[in-house]
Amino acid sequence: MLRMGGHVDQTDPIAEAQARGATLSQFFLGDPQGWKGPQVAYAGGAAALKADAEAANIALYVHAPYVLNVATTNNRIRIPSRQHLQKQLTAAAQIGAAGLIVHGGHVNAADDPETGFNNWFKAVDGLDIAVPLLIENTAGGTKAIARKLESIDRLWSAIAPSANAERVGFCLDTCHAHAGGEELLGLVQRIPAITGRIDLVHANDSRDAFHSGADRHANFGSGNCDPAGVAEVIRLAGAPVVVETPGGPEGQARDLIWLADQL
Repeated sequence: MLRMGGHVDQTDPIAEAQARGATLSQFFLGDPQGWKGPQVAYAGGAAALKADAEAANIALYVHAPYVLNVATTNNRIRIPSRQHLQKQLTAAAQIGAAGLIVHGGHVNAADDPETGFNNWFKAVDGLDIAVPLLIENTAGGTKAIARKLESIDRLWSAIAPSANAERVGFCLDTCHAHAGGEELLGLVQRIPAITGRIDLVHANDSRDAFHSGADRHANFGSGNCDPAGVAEVIRLAGAPVVVETPGGPEGQARDLIWLADQL
């Protein structure tokens, strides 16, 4: 049975999953906009969260902070990003997470994108990847590392020589693909031709138009993503599904029901 759930508050991801009728939860370990952490907010700490999630049959996924950017040429961001990414991977392993999701990042306007791909290789090659590291496609930015399929192809080619390459997977976000200018229909065939597989789907509708570059999620039925494309993604990807949509437990539960009806 396909595991599905939502992005939830980190205090009690098990209860959050149960409130949505879900079998997984994705959450941050600490501040998504900060450099402090990671921190496990669950009562009893990492060991208790791992044990209780296993007992409840809830899969856990951790989303890395948004501020991380291992691609950049800015040493004051790139070096701390690598260090913090390692801390996040270690913490995710301690709670028994199924994966850690991180955005692909970007280089500065004047930079050669090849530098960003090379920086990703160095990051991957130097990490202890205790749980799968899932790189997520992004919605905007002309110098984004993982917005367009051509860039994702270059990224995967760059990291392929690393001994850690098999520990790196892909997270496909439907809102980001739509806003980034990639048609959802057929995307499940095009992505694995590059990455080899899809490990996780972020199933989100998009508030904004196709190719807008805007990362604004919406509940299904109120956004602009092609419903047939979303349905094809979740039906054919064969990967666990996370909704990162508004409305708390009630809004996300409705989205999960909509998605289940598409299977």
